[in-house]
Amino acid sequence: MSFIVGVLTFFLVVNCALLILLILIQLPKKDAGAGMAFGGAAADALFGAGSGNVLTKVTKYSTIIFFGLALVLGYLQNRVHDQAGVLEFERQLQQKQMQTPISAPQPVTPPVSQPAAAPANGLLSLPLSAPTNAPAAPTQSK
Repeated sequence: MSFIVGVLTFFLVVNCALLILLILIQLPKKDAGAGMAFGGAAADALFGAGSGNVLTKVTKYSTIIFFGLALVLGYLQNRVHDQAGVLEFERQLQQKQMQTPISAPQPVTPPVSQPAAAPANGLLSLPLSAPTNAPAAPTQSK
């Protein structure tokens, strides 16, 4: 899979260089612009006076190829990266399991609560204050 990614990347780089050259030799609009500064007149000498139509068509198809290659490469690179990440995760997981073998779980016993010690006189002691959420005892008035 990575071989295909490498070959497609090479074609993408070649396509980028072709696009740069095609755009630079395009005829400028109204005989002005960057095309004339970078050799736009060379296209007339090389391809003839009607070369604008051929150059624009080749540029259009080269641009379509560029976007197609970029999308395909992005998808393939994502798949290659995901597969490598999953394989690396599984390898590390297996190493970790071999280093620390899983033992049988120990049963958990709840702690045994000790009964409260009985008072020496045998009577149960009550709390001195009433709980905070209980209503207060009514007082009798005469």
